[in-house]
This record gives sequence, C-alpha cells and structure tokens, in this order.
Amino acid sequence: MFLTQPEAGGLGRDDLVGALRQHFGRSLPARIGIAVSGGGDSVALMHLLKDCFSDDPVELLVATVDHRLRPESRQEAEEVAQMAQKLGLRHDILTWTEGPEPTGNLQDQARRARYGLLTAWARQNGIPVLALGHTADDQAETVIMRLKRASGVNGLAGIPLRRIQDGVSLQRPLLGLRRADLRRYLRALGQSWIEDPSNEDETYDRIKTRKALAVLEDLGLTVPALVTVAQNMSKAQTALGWYAFLSARDLVQIKAGAIVFELRKFRTLPDEISHRLMLQALLWVSGGQYSPRRLPMIEAVTIAQRGGSSTLAGCRILSHRDKIWICREAATVQQTACDPGGIWNQRWRVFAGKLDACEVRPLGGAGLKSCPDWRAEGCPAPVLEVTPSLWRDGNLMAAPLAGFANGCSAEVVNSAEEFFTSLLSH
Repeated sequence: MFLTQPEAGGLGRDDLVGALRQHFGRSLPARIGIAVSGGGDSVALMHLLKDCFSDDPVELLVATVDHRLRPESRQEAEEVAQMAQKLGLRHDILTWTEGPEPTGNLQDQARRARYGLLTAWARQNGIPVLALGHTADDQAETVIMRLKRASGVNGLAGIPLRRIQDGVSLQRPLLGLRRADLRRYLRALGQSWIEDPSNEDETYDRIKTRKALAVLEDLGLTVPALVTVAQNMSKAQTALGWYAFLSARDLVQIKAGAIVFELRKFRTLPDEISHRLMLQALLWVSGGQYSPRRLPMIEAVTIAQRGGSSTLAGCRILSHRDKIWICREAATVQQTACDPGGIWNQRWRVFAGKLDACEVRPLGGAGLKSCPDWRAEGCPAPVLEVTPSLWRDGNLMAAPLAGFANGCSAEVVNSAEEFFTSLLSH
C-alpha cells in the first residue's frame, strides 16, 4: 500500500514502523535476512526492522554484497558491518569472486550475482524471508523504464512486493514508502549512510529516469501516480494469470520434459494468454528466471500458431502432429554430464538401476539411432534427443525416455504442477 503524506513534514517513525508491521502481518518468521548495501534505503530498512521487531521473537541477520566493482567497495561493506554491530545484529559480507564477464550488461550481471549470493546465504542460514530496500521511488522509476521498452501488463506491474527465488521469499516492505521519508528518519537518528557515486552517473538508464522524474512531476506524473499504475497492473496481472492457468489446464500436457500445447486451442487464445503460456513454458523448460524481450516473444508465438518452428531462450519450439512442443535447444545440453542420481541439466534426476560406471549425458541424434522403439513414445526426435541417457565408454547403455530403459528411469525435478501454479505467480 502506498502511504500518502498529508503533512508537509512527511511520515514519522511511528508511521514507517506501522507500515512494516502491516506488511509482515501477524505470522512472523523466526528469522529475517536484510540485504543492506549501505545506501540510505537499505540502512533505513535495517533500523526500521530493528524497531519493528524489538519485542518479537524474530532474529534479524544482515548481509552486504561486495561486488568488487569499485576500489572502496570492501571498506563500504565493513562500514555496514559496523552499523549492524551497533544494533546488535549479525552481519556477513558476501563477495562476488567470479566478477563480471568482459561482455554483456554489467548491471544485469551484478544484479543476478547479488541475488544468487543473497539467496544462497539465506538458505545456508535457515532464513526463509529476505527483506530488500526498494522504495516507491524505485517503483516509479521502474514503471517509466518499462514504458520506454513498450512493456506489457507484467512489465508495467513493476517491482513485485513479494516473490520466491531459489526457495527464499524476497520481500520489499518499503515499496510503498518514499525515499525522502526514509532519509528524514535516518537524520533524526543521527545515522549516516553511504552515497554510491554511480547514483550520479547518467550513463545508466535508471539514473537518467530518476532525474527525469523531477521534470515529470510538473506534468502530474508523480511517484504516487506511477505507483498506482503499478498496483493497477498488478491486479490485472493476477486476473490474467488465472485465465492463463485455466487455459493451461485445458490444453497443456507435459511429456518427456517438454511442454506440449494443442495447436488448435492455442490458436484461439487471446494474444495476452497465448503469450503468457509460451513465456512460462520457456522459463519452466529452460530453468530461466528472466523473461525474453516482448517482441521476440510475440514473434515466437506467431510462428508457433502458424505451425512453424523457432528457438528462443535456450529452447526449441516446434510443431508436430497438430501440437506445439517446447523443449531444450540441443546446443544448451550438449556438454552437460553428471553421475547417476545427481541433477542433470538442472532439471533431471536419472536412476541407473543395476548399471554401474555410467555417466548421464544427452541422448543426442546418434544415441536416438540406437533406440529402435523411440517412435512408440509419441515424441518428436528433437524432444528425445535432449533427454538424459546413460553412457559407458562411448556406448549407450540406457535411454529411459526413448524406449530403451534397460532397468533405468528418469524424472523431471520440477513437477508438472509447478508449471501450472507458476502461471498464478508474479
């Protein structure tokens, strides 16, 4: 909920603490992790959560990610550790040791690394909820940036209040609060914070957008108005999710790890629903966390509806016998291998039965030729070629999904039900 500011002085401490109380409700986790960069928003979040749960049996733990992208980053992380120590909170510094790839979007790489480190830390420490310091101002900036990209409903819904990543609930209890109120709260405490110099670097789109918002305010395009747009789009997102869920129950099957649509029914869906089904199928099959751009998605859906084939997001989309099949692209699994019983390609577990000294690898075209009964499975060859199989010294020993089980079995780690329910989540 966005909190209005009826008075010129803005929101006070009690209002801010009350907002966090309302966010978490009565069912409190035993532990809450707090991601604190040292900036004003996350430092305020740490203090507010300490105030909020001072009389509750909730243990607060703090983590700071050192991306090692600036010489002063380690010192800043240690300063956050001192802030947390003064509050009596345990603090850990998580270091991005791998660093960024030489090519690609640096901010995107850093964001993915940050969330990966934070969720791994949370799991290791038995933390079910991780609090992040995004504010209403961040939400407004996000909506403007998504408008620039001509985003649809999902994009304009902005930053979600809650979402699950790697089994950890990421929550943003400050999402309805203004940055200025949080700064005012910190000044009243006499608490300083770290100003990141990149916040003035206009080579970043977000910084350009942040500065443009000051001009847009004069046109009535205020932070509260943009937050309301995000809230409205989030409600529409929920309604469309239910439509997509019911449609999936009617026309989707899951076979050999692939998502299968009935072509005739898929063609009759409204554009937004067919888009959502295809998007979630790509994410479920690939294991990806980030959506492809909207225009390539539209093109992929159009090609599929016409009975054609394409590749997108590490997946192959092909038509076969009045059905649309979405499976892994062969190149993405070609070099993957593991021992039986392990997780292959992040989504399959293979059991070797009585076979020993085997390795799990993709079946491939050559392996499929060694499975004379594969057509009886009713799957196109490209779907079976990217399924797991057991090999020993270059010889195919078993292909559980291609009619050559040889006492072995394979199962998808992420269940079919997870695909359907994912259509309801944001």
